Amino acid sequence: MTASSFRDYLFTPDHPRVAEIRGLNAREYAEAATRDSFAGPMIEGWQKLYPQPFKGITNDGVLRPGLYPLAPARAGEEAPTAEMTAAARKLLDAVTLEQASRLSYAVDAPEWQSWANPEFMQHDTGLRLDELDAPVRDAVFAVVEASLSPAGFELVRNLMRINGFLGELVELPLLMNEFSYNFALFGEPSETKPWGWQLFGHHAALNCLVMGTQLVVSPVFMGAEPDVIDAGPYQGVAVFKERIALARQLMAALPSELRTEATVYASMVDRAMPEDRLHAGDERHLGGCFQDNRIIPYEGILVADMPPEARAILDAVVEDFIAYLPDGPRAARRSEGCPAPRDHRPLRRELLQLDRRLAR
Repeated sequence: MTASSFRDYLFTPDHPRVAEIRGLNAREYAEAATRDSFAGPMIEGWQKLYPQPFKGITNDGVLRPGLYPLAPARAGEEAPTAEMTAAARKLLDAVTLEQASRLSYAVDAPEWQSWANPEFMQHDTGLRLDELDAPVRDAVFAVVEASLSPAGFELVRNLMRINGFLGELVELPLLMNEFSYNFALFGEPSETKPWGWQLFGHHAALNCLVMGTQLVVSPVFMGAEPDVIDAGPYQGVAVFKERIALARQLMAALPSELRTEATVYASMVDRAMPEDRLHAGDERHLGGCFQDNRIIPYEGILVADMPPEARAILDAVVEDFIAYLPDGPRAARRSEGCPAPRDHRPLRRELLQLDRRLAR
């Protein structure tokens, strides 16, 4: 019996799911998706959520003022703000006036909430990378690279490469390619005032806000389908392998009673799941696109109850999840003493509110 491959699960070129949209560009497919039996209801549900006034995710619906102090970062925890600002200014110098008008938004614009991670373009925010000349596209990537760790930037680029690989496999290169992503700037690039950028598309979405020495990259969505490239110029690219291995080691390190308690549901699609637990687009991810104000109660087990060997593995899991951050902000996340990566949308809210106060 031969081992299964991701290729066994691909749509054939003549399957209606792909044959009916072949030849459509991103904007044509965005319109067609609204009439699709699968995507249509999903889009309709998302349209009810965007735009809504931004509050941030909480565990109980109660906002906690001062949860993230707006103080200068401690030594060793500073953001690479100078490098980010220089890269963003070079990007602005590289675009035309018309491109600049589509690229830039106010720092507190509702378009922050317009990101989405399906293969179809839900909102045409900013500039579409596959419509840009290579020098401008490279300038965009320079902003992203300056804002992330080397490993983080490489991961993002590999996710984009995998997306292009998938588009080739199903013969939909106009819809899924290495550059079928949107990028936008928010605010004026500055070393002291809040500004940021947004990159989103299929299986890769990042929202980065920086003010002075503080940096937040949240919300973040990073996925892959498949998780490996087995042919072509990027053959050998593989993602998330270590993360999966660490997660399995962590569960194996838990005593049986804790492992049972940590397993919220017995299967990926469980009849015990409430109606809103499994989403057609977000699967089981509760903090996905357009869910900026969602209430997500705590689940699982307390880290304090874990045996030491399990806590050590959990530290490695957390480190893997925040590895995309540059050295300073990554150190700041570790110093928070938090057992898992925190959702920093509340911090983004506080940074934007401070900018409004400074503008008065």
